[in-house]
Amino acid sequence: MMIMSTYKKRLDGRAFDEPRQIEAKAGVIKKADGSGYFKIGNTSAYAAVYGPRELNPRHMQNPKKGVLRCNYNMLPFSGSDRIRPGPSRRSKEISMVTEKALWPVVNLDDYPNAVVDVFIELTETDAGSRCAGICAASIALADAGITMKDMVVAVSAGVLDHQVLVDLNGDEEHMHQYDVADIPVAMVPSTEEITLLQMDGKVSKEELFAAIEYVKPALKRMAEIQRKALKDKYKTE
Repeated sequence: MMIMSTYKKRLDGRAFDEPRQIEAKAGVIKKADGSGYFKIGNTSAYAAVYGPRELNPRHMQNPKKGVLRCNYNMLPFSGSDRIRPGPSRRSKEISMVTEKALWPVVNLDDYPNAVVDVFIELTETDAGSRCAGICAASIALADAGITMKDMVVAVSAGVLDHQVLVDLNGDEEHMHQYDVADIPVAMVPSTEEITLLQMDGKVSKEELFAAIEYVKPALKRMAEIQRKALKDKYKTE
């Protein structure tokens, strides 16, 4: 049974099912094999793909399929608090979940003994950074010509004082007078396969399932923005 919420109007005026303003581009890093840019609200992510190329050392090679490696990094002044340069436990964890979120759509069987490296840099952060990184990485992989079954698109679902929302912003995440849950979701739009599901906060089982269903239409609209970014790049070449 869903509990009525007292959160009746979002701080920035968006509808409950509306993500922040989105901008997406492909081919933004000229020396990469493929690249993508994805901005949602005040969170901006760049992704660069290098490969497929020979994986070294050779004992790590797989003669049956390639390896996908992701590296996620927030620049020191990307947020309101300065971030210490270099790998952190959080960046390593997000790198791992990003790799797992993208892995189901990338056909690594085409690249035996090879590696596809994805480097993601967050230049500006205000909530939803791992989701923006996944969206940018998906564009970059497609731009690099990597064989993919579909895009992967990601955004957070949220539950704020029992109200289900799409794409919490930073202010909503920190409304500590309410119970707040942030639920990053990544999805393959053609099949609705969920490739990432995490949660920070506390919700009921009913609220969690409602949030996952509620965010799917927004994810499909966002996937069209990703595809348009790729089409626009090749229109201008």
